[in-house]
Amino acid sequence: MDVITAIKTRRSIGVVKPDPVPKELVEAILEAGTWAPCHHRTEPWRFFVLTGDGRNRLGNLFAQMTQANMEEPLSEEDQKRLEREKNKPLRAPVIITVAVEPSEQSKVLLQEEFAAVHAAVQNMLLTAHALGLGAVWRTGDICYAPEVKEFFGLTGKSGVVGFLYIGYSDIKKELKGKRKHFSEVTQWID
Repeated sequence: MDVITAIKTRRSIGVVKPDPVPKELVEAILEAGTWAPCHHRTEPWRFFVLTGDGRNRLGNLFAQMTQANMEEPLSEEDQKRLEREKNKPLRAPVIITVAVEPSEQSKVLLQEEFAAVHAAVQNMLLTAHALGLGAVWRTGDICYAPEVKEFFGLTGKSGVVGFLYIGYSDIKKELKGKRKHFSEVTQWID
C-alpha cells in the first residue's frame, strides 16, 4: 500500500477481534514509530506494550481511579461503571501506550518533543493499517492522570500521550472518510 492510499484510507477502528496479533507485526508498528521526525534527534518517544494480564492491570487502575471520584461506589449504577472502566483495556488484544520523555537539553522545546511523539503515533497508525490491522488512538483525562504516569514509571515532564488499541478489525462495513477540502483551511502567501 502506498503512503497516500494509507493516509486516505486509514480509519479509527475501535472494534477489533480478540484474536492475538503476532509479535512481529507489533514490532513493525513500534519500529515505524521510531522513524518519526524529531528535532535535534532526541527520539523522545517511549512505548509500553500491554497484552494478556498487562491489560487487566491497566483496567484495575482505571477502575480504582474512577472509584476514587464516586460518591456512591456501591450503587448498582456505579458498579456497572466500574466494570466498564475495568474492561476498557480488554477491548483489544494489544495496547501500545505511547509516552513522551522530553530531552533535558536547554535548546530543545517541549512542544517539539510532543510534536515528534504525535508524528510517531501517526506512523504507527498508518503501519497498523498497512499491515491489515485495525487501530484507534485513545486519549482523554485518564491518559494524563498522575496515577497513569506512575503506573508506567514516568517522571518529571514525561507523560502518556495516548493508548493505541490494536487488533484485527471486527467492523463489517466499509468506513467512509470525510474531510474538509484542503482549500478551506489553506491560505497561499506569495
